[in-house]
Amino acid sequence: MDATIQDELTELTQTAAAYDSRHQFIEHIAWPNGARIAVNLTVDFDAMLLRRLMNEPPMQLAKGEFGGRVGIWRLLELFKSRDVKATIFTPGRICELYPQAMHAVAREGHEIADHMWEHRVPKDPALEEDHLLKTAAALEKIAGRRPVGTRSSHSHGLLKREGFIYTSEDSPAQLPHYITGDGATLLNLPFHYAIDDAMFYSFAWLGSGNAAQRLSDPERVSDLWWAAFRQQYRAGGYLNIVMHPFVSGRALRIAMMDRLIAKMQTLPGVWFATCEQVARHCLAVCPPRNG
Repeated sequence: MDATIQDELTELTQTAAAYDSRHQFIEHIAWPNGARIAVNLTVDFDAMLLRRLMNEPPMQLAKGEFGGRVGIWRLLELFKSRDVKATIFTPGRICELYPQAMHAVAREGHEIADHMWEHRVPKDPALEEDHLLKTAAALEKIAGRRPVGTRSSHSHGLLKREGFIYTSEDSPAQLPHYITGDGATLLNLPFHYAIDDAMFYSFAWLGSGNAAQRLSDPERVSDLWWAAFRQQYRAGGYLNIVMHPFVSGRALRIAMMDRLIAKMQTLPGVWFATCEQVARHCLAVCPPRNG
């Protein structure tokens, strides 16, 4: 074998082994009270912050603002009507922009989790720490307790030091699993873009051209998500549904989510839980090998 090819294969093997060593997968999790599936309803309360970071035009900014003024309230009403609790991943800056909405989230008993300060993680370690601490303080002021979960790429060492127990960012497996980084291990609650509203309802998402986007029929999205739910229900698994107030907060999509949740609730053994509840259960019954 050519020496160059051999070197490349060796490097690839080492890289794969290093990646594998970072993950601890859980083959099966027994959910509380004999539940067959755990469902996390999660909300990324971005409003216009990501749109601003990407220097998008005013119409996109206004779309984000709709999420803070209207969409989040519709989602809260939906969750209340179905008697379910969600996890609201919230940038720290949102607490300044939409304090009334955030106080309503806390009053309704939903989990408030970290989603960065302004929807980005700075590369400079000192600035990264500043952003995480500012966000944690802002969320604690609203919720009365510090967040224990994040949807971000903050370094695991920093998160662990600040008392975080889980992240919900990567998706190398369908079930919750452990990821080690910076010498610290956190539980990961995986989501997939196939169960993310923004993938189906957004033009120009993440800087892509309109030709690459679709404005899907909500009923088509409902069919896809119901099929994903049923597959995990049969397997005895887990589903993390990602919503954005400026996306799912539109009336037609709220109505679809109402029907979908109601349909899920007709089956026995469905545990609608916050991410923190799922994380604490996993840590208790399936702790990581290296603590």
